[in-house]
Amino acid sequence: MDYKKTNATKSTVTNNTKLFEDRVGNIYSAIVALEKRSNQISSELKEELLGKLDEFATQNDNLDEIFENKEQIEVSKFYEKLPKSTLIATSELLNDELFIKDGKKEA
Repeated sequence: MDYKKTNATKSTVTNNTKLFEDRVGNIYSAIVALEKRSNQISSELKEELLGKLDEFATQNDNLDEIFENKEQIEVSKFYEKLPKSTLIATSELLNDELFIKDGKKEA
């Protein structure tokens, strides 16, 4: 999924817990599902960011020669402005884009 084009809010919003209960069954299962999805999203974003920042890595290990790379700063600022992974996961759940597998029903 392209998290850069998500319509999730960038600031914290208060949601009605009834919305989560209606979609998942109970609030505790919803929180667990949101936590797992949030961890997936944050690890994917971190890998993507580190991959882009590796392009700017230099082979010099000299601490005296630290200089700013404007492209690297722009990439970092872009990722800082993205919504947090918990907000993206919440948006996915509320928009019915998140599939939650219930292990109890399979047994």
